[in-house]
Amino acid sequence: MNSHLPRPVVLTACTLLFCLAASFSLRAADPPPAADFKSELPRVQPVEPAAALATFQVQPGFKIEQVAAEPLVTDPVAMSFDAAGRLFVCEMVDYSEDSEANLGRIRLLTDADGDGRFDKSSVYAETLSWPTAVIAYDGGIFVGAAPDIWYFKDTDGDGVANIKQKIFSGFGRSNVQGLINSFAWGLDNRIHGATSSAGGVIRRVEESQTGDAKDAASKGVSLSGRDFAFDPKTLDLQPTSGGAQHGMSFDNWGRKFVCSNSDHIQQVMFEDRYVARNPFLAAPSSRLSIAADGPQAEVYRISPVEPWRIVRTRLRVSGQASGPIEGGGRASGYFTGATGVTLYRGNAWPAATTDDKQATGAAEIAIIGDVGSNLIHRKLVVPHGVELVATRIDKESEFVASRDIWFRPAQYANAPDGSLFVADMYREVIEHPHSLPPEIKQHLDLTSGRDRGRIYRIVPDGFKQPKFPNLAEASAADLVATLTNTNGWRRDAAARLLFERQDKSAVAALQKLVTEAALPEGRMHALYALAGLKSLSPDVLLVGLADKHPQVRKHAVRLSEGAAKDTAAIRDRWFSLANEETDAEVRYQLLFSLGEVTGEARDTALAALAKRGADDRWMRLALLSSLADGVDRVLGQLVADEAFRQTDGGQAVLTALAAQAGASGREADIARVLASVESLSTAEAGLAGQLIRGLGEGAARRGGSLAKLLATDSTGKSAKILDQLIAEAGKTAADTKRKPAARAAAISVLALGPADAALATIKPLVDNRQPQEVQSAALASLARLNDRGVAAVILEAWPTLSPRLRAQATEGLFARTDRLQALLDAVEAGTFKPADIELARAQQLQTHADAKIRDRAKKLLAGVKLGRRQDVVAAHRDVLDLKGDAQRGKEHFKKVCAACHRLEGVGQEIGANLATFKNRGAETILTNVLDPNREVNPQYVNYTLITDDGRTITGLIDAETANSVTLKRAEGATDTVLRANIDELVASGLSIMPEGLEQQLNKQALADLLAYLMSVP
Repeated sequence: MNSHLPRPVVLTACTLLFCLAASFSLRAADPPPAADFKSELPRVQPVEPAAALATFQVQPGFKIEQVAAEPLVTDPVAMSFDAAGRLFVCEMVDYSEDSEANLGRIRLLTDADGDGRFDKSSVYAETLSWPTAVIAYDGGIFVGAAPDIWYFKDTDGDGVANIKQKIFSGFGRSNVQGLINSFAWGLDNRIHGATSSAGGVIRRVEESQTGDAKDAASKGVSLSGRDFAFDPKTLDLQPTSGGAQHGMSFDNWGRKFVCSNSDHIQQVMFEDRYVARNPFLAAPSSRLSIAADGPQAEVYRISPVEPWRIVRTRLRVSGQASGPIEGGGRASGYFTGATGVTLYRGNAWPAATTDDKQATGAAEIAIIGDVGSNLIHRKLVVPHGVELVATRIDKESEFVASRDIWFRPAQYANAPDGSLFVADMYREVIEHPHSLPPEIKQHLDLTSGRDRGRIYRIVPDGFKQPKFPNLAEASAADLVATLTNTNGWRRDAAARLLFERQDKSAVAALQKLVTEAALPEGRMHALYALAGLKSLSPDVLLVGLADKHPQVRKHAVRLSEGAAKDTAAIRDRWFSLANEETDAEVRYQLLFSLGEVTGEARDTALAALAKRGADDRWMRLALLSSLADGVDRVLGQLVADEAFRQTDGGQAVLTALAAQAGASGREADIARVLASVESLSTAEAGLAGQLIRGLGEGAARRGGSLAKLLATDSTGKSAKILDQLIAEAGKTAADTKRKPAARAAAISVLALGPADAALATIKPLVDNRQPQEVQSAALASLARLNDRGVAAVILEAWPTLSPRLRAQATEGLFARTDRLQALLDAVEAGTFKPADIELARAQQLQTHADAKIRDRAKKLLAGVKLGRRQDVVAAHRDVLDLKGDAQRGKEHFKKVCAACHRLEGVGQEIGANLATFKNRGAETILTNVLDPNREVNPQYVNYTLITDDGRTITGLIDAETANSVTLKRAEGATDTVLRANIDELVASGLSIMPEGLEQQLNKQALADLLAYLMSVP
């Protein structure tokens, strides 16, 4: 499988107003001469360290203290304390364009007098390129400096590393703001890191006897869309769920959080290893946005907006400069540079409060910075089932904000003293250089501040510096006792040291801690410490499984996965919990962990948990992950429960199991689905149909067909039910008296039957006299059929299709190679205009892997040229002079735009919400609508996926997991393909937004649409 992104392959678009969210603001057709903005771009002077504290506004009850500043430290972007309380700091001096200069350093800071402020500094390691991650381990540090992870150690005590070893290599460097970051010690005694957006195939590097680096693993580990963790002793590296931008953190219970520039706090919902073990599972994205106020929430800066940002926004809104117009055309006031999400785990702050009410004991505080707005944001994180919800704590203000635009809080660290440390890169400009128009960039100095940097700590009023014990010199007994400390950093440090030393003298004390520790976090840490010492016995696990705190039970379940295979007492305890457990997170973990054992009792436990969590999508996912084997048995138990199968949740579970059976292709799984269908009464024909549909959808996922699966049904009942299902669907689809939604749903069923029969039934439904929803469903079903007649039906209907439907029809034409030949035949015959083929698709044909198609396309489509949309824009300038009717425009929005946008409660949330777009101005919106493909926001790039059976699918990447990729298109349509069935996956570099809206909306209609968009509050 070739699932990397090696070359651009241009694609079609599939929705009409997507450019409003998906495209960069476009350059005007005839831009004015370049202006000199020097007078508007004065340089902003820094605030000296001694005066910096006066620039801050901090919430009542807290204060910010400066613990280090230049020249002790410069450009800090990551920090890690060692066991002695020394602070290692990544200095990214070479940000943002000097990657080849190797100016990056690791600074070692020491607090000699114990007052909490650093007074000594040394350069521990240097000549690094873009260092962005660091963590202390075994007297040294691991450092992330893409493409590599290094290990440095000072063995002679001079504060300078004399051991330098490259450990891993292969991390991407394509985006200076998307580099490897956020090293953290995990409960599982591994070092975790965030891969960010660059990905890569990571290989272990070993040192030969001559000292030359060589590859130790030729295959490597692909981290596309995922994070990683490695054992610091064995250096075994494995992918983990995640894949956000800059910032990764664990809370006190090991729950993982990540963030990206415009999605400031996300919860990682499952571990990659669980979905990876089931090759038939099509899993959603592991990341869930949990901010109650939305991913790109409001922020309240108190600093003046940078002059260059004001000018750039004005140029983008006017169309004179390219780039995304965020926040409805405002230069600030929303998350655009979210970074460093960190769960506060110290013991110095008072308990979290919100709305003057004491927070629940389960609540935690999340800290996120916005480097572009010079502030630190705070949220209260509270469980809601297995999901968490993060709510703003500080009403219309921020936890910490500075009036100094040089304040750039890039990362945070829980500290040994219980406070929270802040790494302030302190730069005049912090922005991706490619996002700065040349006419602005020439007046800026992107290196300004590389000789400056500050580190702060946030403490409560009245904070008194505690004495910090040197854990590096602590005995094993002292380390065990530290696992019960209320300071999360100290617990982690003690756990790490116990793992480093592998001192078995700690085992007895740890076993006692599991039973007697008053702090539940201490009991949990003791279990993991014993696991790290390879001394976690079944008896101790049973104690953990019976703990009074649900989080301890949850982790005991996870830790007992290996022992459960051989220990009946543990399995029995699991099975009891499956029926008795009241906590959602424990049941969620059980659903995952039960996949590690087999047997009838295991199946019964899974069925019991499925019944208790059928309405929760994450519970259903966990169930499916554990059924790489056993779908037939669990399905049999669940379908036998009449009360369960009559609930909506029960039917959702049964349908998902049937789909997995179809994806597996195993006879036993398929036979169980068919037997279940046969067992249902006539009154449950609806459920029978759902099971058969699920079976068919699963078969399609792996490139199979429902007809082949049903051929194994000796009784023929399932085939008869399918025939009945298709017959009823055909009647409903053709019934013009039925609602379009019901007809569309029926049309999707038709593709499950024989292709020739389906084609005959669907053909009349593409007619332009049908409701557009019916036409759309017909085109979608046609695309799924593997029949040579599909192309002829689409081409015959083409002249009557709207632009929105033409985009969908194009998707169907490009789905299979034989249809492309038919398309080119039509072009050659003059029945299909070359101009009707979008530029993206024309380029796809001209670079097609099939030489016959490629050569024909080059000849027939040579006239499809870039830039023709400029003429369309110019011809529609007069739309801006027309008086629009907002009410009529609202109807146009529902008809044309709602497939991908949601506004005032109407439409699909595939693109961004349009409520604030009025601030862009009508002229810019019109240009975006008519000419969407000049420059594209990477967040909305279209992808082409080619399956191993020759199908071609396009869309946005909606989810990427260990064994599947999901593409999403207009109307919320998705295709999930197992990685095992992917032959190629490539990015186009172009927007999903199609051209040709003016063919569906005349000038007055466009004016009405603009009036509506401009009228929305």
